[in-house]
Amino acid sequence: MGLGPAGPELMTRQAAEALAAAPAVLLRTARHPAAEPLLAAGAVSLDHCYERAGSFTEVYAAVVEEVVAAARLHGELAYAVPGSPALLERSVRALREDERVTVTTVPGMSFADLAWDRLGVDPVSEHVRLVDAEELAVAAAADPGPLLVGHCWSRAVLSEVKLALEEPPRHPVTLLHHLGLPDEQVLHVPWSELDRTIEPDHLTCLYVPSAGGGAAGTLAALVETVRVLRDRCPWDRVQTHQSLVRHLVEECYEVVDAIAERGELPPEDAGLPAETGEHLEEELGDLLVQVLFHARLASEEGLFDLAGVARTSNEKLIGRHPHVFAAEAGSARTPGEVEARWEQLKKAEKGRTSLMEGIPASLPALVLAAKLERKLASVGLGWDRTGLGTAALTSLLEEAAPGDEAALGELLLALARRCAHLGRDPEQALRQAAGELRADFTAAEAAIGAAGGDVATVGETERLAAWRRERARRGGSRDPSGPRPR
Repeated sequence: MGLGPAGPELMTRQAAEALAAAPAVLLRTARHPAAEPLLAAGAVSLDHCYERAGSFTEVYAAVVEEVVAAARLHGELAYAVPGSPALLERSVRALREDERVTVTTVPGMSFADLAWDRLGVDPVSEHVRLVDAEELAVAAAADPGPLLVGHCWSRAVLSEVKLALEEPPRHPVTLLHHLGLPDEQVLHVPWSELDRTIEPDHLTCLYVPSAGGGAAGTLAALVETVRVLRDRCPWDRVQTHQSLVRHLVEECYEVVDAIAERGELPPEDAGLPAETGEHLEEELGDLLVQVLFHARLASEEGLFDLAGVARTSNEKLIGRHPHVFAAEAGSARTPGEVEARWEQLKKAEKGRTSLMEGIPASLPALVLAAKLERKLASVGLGWDRTGLGTAALTSLLEEAAPGDEAALGELLLALARRCAHLGRDPEQALRQAAGELRADFTAAEAAIGAAGGDVATVGETERLAAWRRERARRGGSRDPSGPRPR
């Protein structure tokens, strides 16, 4: 049953009578104006579930287990929640779905009932939606408002709410604090002051008359642009999935280049100009256009549309992260555990009989080798168990005679697996080394040219000397003397 939105006077008579008749009473939280007399009468608070858990998902899972255990012990009990049990109560929803218990709900007055009164708003005629603060970004993207936002229980939550919208509301929003209590406050504040006006708590909510344009609105505009281009542009009209493959691959590499520009650190720490962020934004947009175009082509063929693409991806992400979204919350605590579980879930989901199924045949060879290593590592057959030692690597290098493609392949495979085992991308490592090699040659070429020579025509001694100088100066070689004939 619900305790109502404020003090005991706003609790329904039916709820009060049910609480009085119950052999045991559990409170989701004691932090409620109506909780004190119940605690005095022997009710037990479940606030310790909040203190022990690392996330709200874990909190509600723990609450459900304690309620079920108490129900088994007493045969029947009362479980009381703030406001109404039918409104934004994830624990009640989980108990309704739990086959171990039978649930009867006693409706109660919610904070929303007081909010509509204080705001002078008819939620039906105004089409107001009630959302949790954690879900504001998704809710505003689907429909920009108006919204009544519950669970605004801290400044940190209000700060996240403030940052959740792409386009902040231009008009003031309303903070509603301690409704129905003597210190009730209804404050109209600019969006920029949302997290600076009051000290919020579990009895704070927010009314947003219009949440502004969200990501969905912007994305919808881009989808429409792609549709118009497909209908009216001669080039776009003749494209197919196959003809766009080259552009898709190029856009992926351009995103990779934009990421490489930024390095591992954000611009303010790496001394990089802000434009590198703008470049990455631009290249990600170009890649997004490719996704939208392929979705448009598939829609024309009657296969699927963009909504199907998004729905499938969302379901896949949730299904492959049970340690985040399901009852197994918190069960995977390291990236390695997550990756190993991902592979097993993917295998079961696809109905595959082997971990090696589903690896794209068109992957670049180094990328393929690294992916194989990660697959092997997920079942305990990675480099640390099945790889080569330094002596074996040296032996492979010595045995790789000209024309011995098998030995060369084994050497490259071993190096790629070793990179993946160390958490490095062999493709990127080779690309970086190749870039340094090109830079060294260009510098040697320029040095020879500055002396009046030409790299193609100077003597071998001069050419090698210039090459070795640049390699040694730039640190691009482990052996500045250069390669020696066998």
